[in-house]
Amino acid sequence: MRRAIQHPARLVPLAFLIAIGVGTALMMLPISRADPGHAPFVTALFTATSAVCVTGLTVVDTPTYWSGFGHAMITSLTQIGGYGIMTAAILLTLVISNRLGIRTRLLAQAEGRSLGLANVRQVLVRVAVTMLACEAVIAVVLAARFWFAYDYGFFMSLWYGVFHAVSSFNNAGFSLFSDSLAGFVGDWWICVPITVGVITGSVGFPVLFELAREIRRPSTWSTHTRLTVVGSLALLLIGFLVMLTFEWTNPNTLGPLGVEEKVLASFTQGSMPRSGGFSSVDYGVMNMETSAVVIALMFIGGGSASTAGGIKLTTFLLLAFVIWAEIKGEQDVVIGRRRIAEGVQRQALAVALLGVALVASGTLALAESALRSEYGITAVGVKLPGEDFTYARPETVIPPGALLVVAGRTDLVERFAATA
Repeated sequence: MRRAIQHPARLVPLAFLIAIGVGTALMMLPISRADPGHAPFVTALFTATSAVCVTGLTVVDTPTYWSGFGHAMITSLTQIGGYGIMTAAILLTLVISNRLGIRTRLLAQAEGRSLGLANVRQVLVRVAVTMLACEAVIAVVLAARFWFAYDYGFFMSLWYGVFHAVSSFNNAGFSLFSDSLAGFVGDWWICVPITVGVITGSVGFPVLFELAREIRRPSTWSTHTRLTVVGSLALLLIGFLVMLTFEWTNPNTLGPLGVEEKVLASFTQGSMPRSGGFSSVDYGVMNMETSAVVIALMFIGGGSASTAGGIKLTTFLLLAFVIWAEIKGEQDVVIGRRRIAEGVQRQALAVALLGVALVASGTLALAESALRSEYGITAVGVKLPGEDFTYARPETVIPPGALLVVAGRTDLVERFAATA
């Protein structure tokens, strides 16, 4: 057992589980909730997991359900999760003892995989400095906008700026506004910094470091950097054009907006599906064509060693090159002047197939709901007057006087409500 725990590849998920466990305990404290009492275990667990894994999914309204302490816990867990549990532990060790042993370097390499054994210590510090610097710039811009344009108090503006800066750079999507960025759909000084933070965080630190050194010499970029940069620009353009084209006349999304606001909203929304999590228009009322592209972008995700999710952009592009080589009848897969080893191809295929399997399993599980199949909506939970919200399960019985909480497109929810 001890030898198994000491293995770096096994310690990384164990550290994440520990962080989720500690986060769950903290989120269950009465001080974390805005109303009296403590949060239910499932609510605290889901929120802590979402924060540490920087997914941004929520089962409660973040700004109203959680207290200031709860919000601080969410942004702290987001920062820890985005940076990596092992990385944070290594930096703490560096500060205390100014030493870095070979086993600790191996742990960091298991977390990042792109870091060399000899320069792990230097890279870890640069990652921390880069992350904090980017978040600081975004926080200052947002705080200034909240303070001068929306008459928020100084400390409130600063806190809102910090919270959303951390959430955007880590691709978490948590917001202190119930409608996310919908209230700022036409505000360039809010949407652009948050979107730029999401894009920067989704590129990946190895690419950021190489671009900082060789930004003026693209010919010297590595294959990984070229794939990430070109692929990211292509997917950002696709997301922007899809939003602009399919949602231009949609009365529930971009339709009522002016031309400038439509462009901004399309830029924001087109950048978010790859793991950003924010929204300036309602995803639930978008056209089906747009939703299909959003799903594809979410599945692809961002760059390797980044805070974004998905199967990763380089994995997707590598598989595209594999397919192209097969179509042309070529035995080797070559990207640029580099031949891709078969082991790397198998890893990419395994990641993609595991992703498909997980998505398919989750889809089938959600499709089991009778409400979903008949009305196109999903039952979320049940709320009795004076009692806590409980999540809906297949065996849940709705008692008289209870409030059924559902999720889905507005027109479908209204059609279901009319039959109740």
